[in-house]
Amino acid sequence: MVADILVGGAVAVAVSWVALLVGLLIVRPKGPLLTEALRILPDLVRLLRRLAGDRTLPRGVRVRLGLLLAYLVVPVDLIPDFVPVLGYADDAILVVAVLRSVVRRAGVGAVRRHWPGTPDGFAALCRLTGVGHAGGDRRPGDADAG
Repeated sequence: MVADILVGGAVAVAVSWVALLVGLLIVRPKGPLLTEALRILPDLVRLLRRLAGDRTLPRGVRVRLGLLLAYLVVPVDLIPDFVPVLGYADDAILVVAVLRSVVRRAGVGAVRRHWPGTPDGFAALCRLTGVGHAGGDRRPGDADAG
């Protein structure tokens, strides 16, 4: 009975890990976007901290950002570093996936207000998240970035 529970738990963990791996492969940036994500990673971490502390953003967005920051701090990765390509890129892939979600929910104006890097870095961020960064990029209902 105990052995069945342990085997069932191990299978559930393995299936969950494979599902997360497949999800990361699906949402990962393609080609040079992954390189850009790794290049701007330090600015992305500062951006995440600033966004997570912004009380004007919806609570769900801040919780997502806080969980992502906690994951980045923990030394255990979903994909071990010895796995080629994805081993070192899993942090960047998760950051990009969460930021896509944040931009869709909070709008690009909130991200622009908190961006600590260069304009080129912000342009790369916009490419990674799949949103525009020109003046007309706001969705109807977005809060004023001013």
